[in-house]
Amino acid sequence: MASWRFLQLVRRVVPQAAAYPRSVCLSRPCVRAMSAGGIPTDEEQATGLEKKVLEGLKKGEDPYNVRKPKSYPGTKENPHIVPSINKQRIVGCICEEDNSQIIWFWAHDGQVNRCPQCGSHYKLVPYELPH
Repeated sequence: MASWRFLQLVRRVVPQAAAYPRSVCLSRPCVRAMSAGGIPTDEEQATGLEKKVLEGLKKGEDPYNVRKPKSYPGTKENPHIVPSINKQRIVGCICEEDNSQIIWFWAHDGQVNRCPQCGSHYKLVPYELPH
């Protein structure tokens, strides 16, 4: 019974589809309404925090530290700089370049902190978020 109804439905739909030329329907993708104006860029469709970050990067700023930080030797006199809006922050150290293990430890404001495995030094510095 169900197959008979399916055949009736196919007989109604197929002749309507066959009325359209094959080149219009099947040989090229259907035209989307958005394609007349083009696909919006990241800047055009970004909102909120993402929009602020993209605008800042366009001006040459790094408002939310999304770029790779500047590299420091990691000595006690010249430690790696860790910006933070809080008095403490969790830091992850990849002690060797090809190592897949991350050593996590707390960095506290006002002191130079040392990685417990490799001995690299990190210093927490205050950071103000843009308004």
